[in-house]
Amino acid sequence: MSSNIKARTATTSRRDNERGFTLVEMLVVITIIGLIMGLIGPRVLNYLGESKTKAARIQLQSFSSALDLFYLDAGRYPSTSEGLAALAQRPAGMSTWNGPYLKGGAVPKDPWNTAYVYRAPGDHGPYDILSYGADGQEGGSGTAADIVLGTQTSARNE
Repeated sequence: MSSNIKARTATTSRRDNERGFTLVEMLVVITIIGLIMGLIGPRVLNYLGESKTKAARIQLQSFSSALDLFYLDAGRYPSTSEGLAALAQRPAGMSTWNGPYLKGGAVPKDPWNTAYVYRAPGDHGPYDILSYGADGQEGGSGTAADIVLGTQTSARNE
């Protein structure tokens, strides 16, 4: 019988050691996690928006270099109707084209998955290349601001 008593006390003491969290403790932990996410989340999203803007600027510089190579070969920049596609595929009737001038043989989209806008002649020089930003529409502010090659319009400068 004494072994029975020892087995029961061992089982009881094991149950005391395996005690779970109370509902109040769980709510406190969830509240603390929510507060941390509320403070840190907007900063992380802001960095994500800034990184997309920087990536668009880098792509615009890449297009500019490719357009300069096109100009050296063809003696002109692509027309608005030819667009940036002239950097990836030979335009009709052009014999001096030595492309593709872009890696991958295709024109990438901006970080918000919309096509870049190309105009020749442009308002800022022989051509303009721009991205409409996060909202995909002309104008805007913050991360929705237009990103134009050679200008300082960005979310950071607003």
